Amino acid sequence: MGDIFPRGRVSVAGASTFGVGEMPGHSTIEMAGKAVQLALADAQIGLPEVDGLFIALPDDLFAGLSLAQYLGLHPRFTDNNRAGGASFMSHLVTACMMLDAGYLDCAVIAYGANQRSSGGKLSTPARPDRWDAPYNPMYPLSFYALAAARHMHQYGTTREELASVAVAARLWANTNPEAFAKGPLTIEDVVNSRLMSSPIRARDCCLVTDGAAAMVLTRTDRAKDGPQPLVPVLGAAAATWYNSVTQADDITVTAAAESGPRAMAMAGLTPGEIDTVQLYDAFTINTILFLEDLGFCAKGEGGKFVASGAISPGGSLPVNTNGGGLSCCHPGMYGMFAMVEAVRQMRGEAANQIAGAQTALAHGNGGTLSAQATVIFGNAETV
Repeated sequence: MGDIFPRGRVSVAGASTFGVGEMPGHSTIEMAGKAVQLALADAQIGLPEVDGLFIALPDDLFAGLSLAQYLGLHPRFTDNNRAGGASFMSHLVTACMMLDAGYLDCAVIAYGANQRSSGGKLSTPARPDRWDAPYNPMYPLSFYALAAARHMHQYGTTREELASVAVAARLWANTNPEAFAKGPLTIEDVVNSRLMSSPIRARDCCLVTDGAAAMVLTRTDRAKDGPQPLVPVLGAAAATWYNSVTQADDITVTAAAESGPRAMAMAGLTPGEIDTVQLYDAFTINTILFLEDLGFCAKGEGGKFVASGAISPGGSLPVNTNGGGLSCCHPGMYGMFAMVEAVRQMRGEAANQIAGAQTALAHGNGGTLSAQATVIFGNAETV
């Protein structure tokens, strides 16, 4: 697989966010379209040059067609593969292969949602499957609670360790001007917040915000002459094991255990060589599971790892340096924002810039721990 993926031959030429937090009066397609315009301006690439569109919207099953129409484009290829928050990393895999093959010359990946200003509640068209529905679970919350409860039972993970994930995210958000949630947050605040689905409490859950993001991808030989620092894609892989987490063989292990090692093998890197990590943290248990499955700590040790301060500012592994879905933004799906933060770190322009960072991992999660996708970015020194 490492020989098949075009390591370093495709790069991010432009990246943007738009309307993070609250952006009333904008539809999802308007937000996504604005993010595309900003990303193209960042890359100094004209809209007519875009020949590939990759998008998943929360309210449009034909989002690829809608975005093409909205932007006035006639693309060679559109893709609105929906794998939840892993969609956009999966889109990147396809875009990289098509760009390297010469089928596309300029691809855009985009997302936009107005979940906060249009009602303030997390909204998803997905529902529990027919085998789970009779139990009336809170979708998707109860399925993540199931994984958290099992991890606590199997490995002794504590409520306080889960809470430390949210506290670390808030510490990063407090120094990020774009982050929506700021202010003090303690372990006690999280542990004593309203119970949602045992053992997950309100402060273990992601935000509900508005927000849009977009990325422009081109072949590296073109991107290196662009206005922005080079951000090559070193590796990318996706893996899907099921739809409902109730079908998992072991609900403490996710498909990140497959996508992560494959992406790192493509990049020629080990977990110890990754400088910063951006994870889809819809719930605090996600961060613990993914850090274990991606190889940053052993299975069962994630709780102790995060509680040690390793993922907080000043820790050994900078995780979700923008505040993540727990404190920066979560407009229905967070995957695009994890990738944009990774790109900003590689360009040296992140709000909480990690000095000397040359590699960044962005990881997306879809469904109920169902689909996982991992992307590794580098800088000019890594190709």
